[in-house]
Amino acid sequence: MTDSAPTPAHDPAHAPAAPTLLGPAEIRDLAEMLGVNPTKKLGQNFVIDGNTVRRIVKVAAVQPGETVVEVGPGLGSLTLGILEAGAEVVAVEIDDRLAEQLPLTVRLMQPAAQLTVIRADALKIAELPGAPTRLVANLPYNVSVPVLLHLLEHFPSIRAGVVMVQAEVGERLAAAPGSKIYGSPSVKAAWYGRFRTAGKVSRQVFWPVPNVDSILIAFERRTEELESEELRLATFALVDGAFQQRRKMLRQSLSTVLGDSAQATAVLTAAGIDPTERGEQLTVDDFLTIARAWTSS
Repeated sequence: MTDSAPTPAHDPAHAPAAPTLLGPAEIRDLAEMLGVNPTKKLGQNFVIDGNTVRRIVKVAAVQPGETVVEVGPGLGSLTLGILEAGAEVVAVEIDDRLAEQLPLTVRLMQPAAQLTVIRADALKIAELPGAPTRLVANLPYNVSVPVLLHLLEHFPSIRAGVVMVQAEVGERLAAAPGSKIYGSPSVKAAWYGRFRTAGKVSRQVFWPVPNVDSILIAFERRTEELESEELRLATFALVDGAFQQRRKMLRQSLSTVLGDSAQATAVLTAAGIDPTERGEQLTVDDFLTIARAWTSS
């Protein structure tokens, strides 16, 4: 009697592949093991759906071999998705417990993956290894815009990316001049590049389920050289002034920044901008033109 061939169920060639992403049960088990109770204060909502993770990685166009920076990796859901696509990940995590566990989780699920964990506050970090070219992150809701702008300011190597943020915040980032939601974040984001909405994300893919909607925001950095730091600071000061007093004419809203209403009118006129315009009508290039007139006066 000859031995029969192994059935597919026992044949290593037909064995199901080991999971490379975390599922809901694993995420809850990890959180319990670490004593992590997701808090609103830190904006912690962990993605528990593998399809959503792969969708984010696909929208972000993550390429094998490139270095991706991720902020707030948490328990590693999105980290594993980026690594699965063949990229190297530099993960910035402020929570010591999560930062310690992440390499262990990755080593268990994707042993050959390249991961570097930086224990730091993303709002204060000024150096990253590997000159990352892409940002992919589920940003904490309470600091999403400051973190995004900080990274774009300090890391010019980041050329593109996708961030998941609260829907209202994301739509503001991608808003065009003249729209009701166009504001300071819209203009400051546009300083660095082109931002667009790239799809909504269901509340049900998070644990705990948030009480706000989420959205994906994709961006590509401007290809031309950015202006001097002096001009950026001047432009951002003008943007803040214009939107602190929304719906007021620029000669009024910028009077505190530029000295008084008469000086504001003079600078705006020199820049070729109508002093009776409102901030929400101006593009980032308009604000830059005013900044040039201001700094040269």
